[in-house]
Amino acid sequence: MEPAGNGRDAAMSAAPGDLLDASTDAAAVLSADGVVAGWTRGAEALLGHRAPDVVGRPAARLLAGPGDPARAAAVARHCRTGMGWNGRIALRHRDGRDLDLDVRVSAPFRILGEECFLVSAHEQRTRWTMGQSVLDGFLTRSPVGMAVMDLDLRYVWLNDTLERSGGVPREQRLGRRLSELLPGLQADVLEGRMRKVLATGEPVTDYEYLGWSWADPGRRHAYSTSFFPLVDAHGARNGVCYMVQDVTERWNARQLLSLVSEAGTSIGRTLDVPRTAQELADFSVPRFADFVVVDLLEPALGAEGQGARPAGAGPAMRRAGLRSVREGCPEAMAGTGEEVRFQPPPGDVNPLVSGEPILVPVLDPADPRWRAEQPAVADRLRDFGLHSLIYVPMRARNTVLGLAGFFRSVNPVPFGPDDVLLAGELVARAALCVDNARRYTREHTAAVTLQRSLLPDAPSGGTALDVASCYRPADASGGVGGDWFDVIPLSGARVGLVIGDVVGHGLPAAASMGRLRTAVQTLAAMEMPPDELLAHLDDLVLRLSDEEAGRDQAGRSTTTFIGATCLYAVYDPVGGRCAVARAGHPPPVVVAPGAPARFPDIPAGPPLGLGGMAFEAAELDLPENTLLGLYTNGLIEGADHDMESGMSRLAQVLAGSGTGLDALCTSAVRRLVSTPQPDDVALLLARTRALGADRVASWDVPADPAAVGRARAAATRRVTEWGLGELAMTTELIVSELVTNAVRYARPPIRLRLVRGARLSCEVSDASPTAPRPRHARSTDEGGRGLLLVARLAQHWGARHTADGKIIWAEQEIP
Repeated sequence: MEPAGNGRDAAMSAAPGDLLDASTDAAAVLSADGVVAGWTRGAEALLGHRAPDVVGRPAARLLAGPGDPARAAAVARHCRTGMGWNGRIALRHRDGRDLDLDVRVSAPFRILGEECFLVSAHEQRTRWTMGQSVLDGFLTRSPVGMAVMDLDLRYVWLNDTLERSGGVPREQRLGRRLSELLPGLQADVLEGRMRKVLATGEPVTDYEYLGWSWADPGRRHAYSTSFFPLVDAHGARNGVCYMVQDVTERWNARQLLSLVSEAGTSIGRTLDVPRTAQELADFSVPRFADFVVVDLLEPALGAEGQGARPAGAGPAMRRAGLRSVREGCPEAMAGTGEEVRFQPPPGDVNPLVSGEPILVPVLDPADPRWRAEQPAVADRLRDFGLHSLIYVPMRARNTVLGLAGFFRSVNPVPFGPDDVLLAGELVARAALCVDNARRYTREHTAAVTLQRSLLPDAPSGGTALDVASCYRPADASGGVGGDWFDVIPLSGARVGLVIGDVVGHGLPAAASMGRLRTAVQTLAAMEMPPDELLAHLDDLVLRLSDEEAGRDQAGRSTTTFIGATCLYAVYDPVGGRCAVARAGHPPPVVVAPGAPARFPDIPAGPPLGLGGMAFEAAELDLPENTLLGLYTNGLIEGADHDMESGMSRLAQVLAGSGTGLDALCTSAVRRLVSTPQPDDVALLLARTRALGADRVASWDVPADPAAVGRARAAATRRVTEWGLGELAMTTELIVSELVTNAVRYARPPIRLRLVRGARLSCEVSDASPTAPRPRHARSTDEGGRGLLLVARLAQHWGARHTADGKIIWAEQEIP
């Protein structure tokens, strides 16, 4: 019989005609009684006899002379010792020639229960010697384990390599099946492969599996096995030959690469430090270890300064990741989030200091050093069978972040040097992700803190408006944006409302937002109308963009564009009028009492930072209890990024405005933005109030110096009627100075108005466009001290221009 393989194993073949080629050797299989059971093509070429002429007949017919039964019996006895036999025998060619051949007889094996011998011969001595060496190595000294199985899958022959690697002696294997020697799923699977080979005649090559070796029971091995059928001269399959090779090192290397690759998709999926640490623990159990702890230094968790620590207590660490094959992690001495104090195993250097991992292949809880230094840890080792450990420091960018500990208890295989390499790869990947998350979290927290510090804590609309606001920063992946809003008190009980959105995310956007908010407050304090304010703000953004111009590392000129959108509105509760202008920002939503929500047509204007384009303001009539809503695009974009649909949803939410303003604002944001958004969200709601005639008084003042006294007296009476007698004297002085200046320097018509809002406002209007300015009078001057006196008496004072002239105003705090 001969193997029917696929010729893939180049290490066991040679080219025809090569001195190492054994494929042309004459080989035959003889039964114990000397009958030819198998005949190869090499034997046919050497002796000229075809297989049908010799198979089944006595081999003695092939001898050149009479056979020697005693010698044959001696050779058989010698072969049965397992050593085989070789010598010279004269055989007769079919054409009658006698050939003096070198012959080798193998140790016996069984086929179908019968004892057989493999006989090989070669005509030339040199080639026979080399062929004998190749055959000898192939059968006995090959590094590949080999075996022959009969049709019942019982061992009939195996080489020395298989006997050594398998750990089962030859005498225990012969005549028994693999499943009888190694019961279990693996043996059943292997026998299934062999049955398939017998049934189909097709070989199976490079089938890999994991198993245990009796020769090395301490660890699991990986094997590569090939099966091919053994056929006789007539093509009948009468056995299976299989070859097996230990590929544990190759398997481990492939598993290492696979685990590291898989870790790349499982660890560091978020920019969250504790979650990244937990992902390392979750990934490692049970793939690599049975119990894993990940402890991070408090600075890595952003927990600097969480209380003083006693001297010599070591660095402050907290448990960030924890996982075990046992439910509830009973092995752990500290839970997630709790403070921990790491102590290296007895006799080892602290890896946090050395930066090198610690491997303890075999943990002995009975070691006196454990009992003396860490008795509680020794008890846990004993109670839960923790028998092997690896500690790996977490370091990234020359920064120590923490420590990861890997333990085995259920898995009986101790950690080895290869496991330290794998643990190092996993921890290094996790450490980089933790450091990225730590850096991002620090920047994100700083940006959110900066932005929240720049937004008003509790905006107030005074007596003109009831206001409520809601701000929600972008999610961590998007980074904090540049949304802002503000409520600015103005003179005459008026209120300025502003909302804006700076392009970009992170600290630069938050810083730019702070600069623009300060600029808006400054411009609003100068009593600028909305369209002029946006024009000045546009010039400021252009200047800021020019300041950001620089050069990159290659020396090329670069310019950072600081773009923003903004909407500014001024509401006057005396007339119920609201002036609005916008720069690329969505229009406000207005819900008047008893009317549906609407978006008034206000000229859009370009975004800030483009320059060269004008802004236009629009006037709105807002009856008392009208709801005015200002918002950023993050509130209305939604998942579909359809602005019109988002505005429609906002109108529906605000239409039911009968609830409290704070509750309405919060519920609107929650309903419209139910999941974290990649952009900031800001909503500012204002419900209008009106100041009636009982809180406003006005008088026309003739351009006559005598009218100053009458105006002063009228103002004093009204202030007293309002119950503000404490302010009567200062009001009299302020009115006297402002009216006197108007009569002396301005053009008529002149008008005096008192407004009782959150403050007491005194306003004098005239037709002159020139606003006065205070100056320090010389000691010899008879005048020039009026505005300085007003500035001393009033809490605030200023001037604002109107379409017909100007208004000089002064405000006093109401006691």
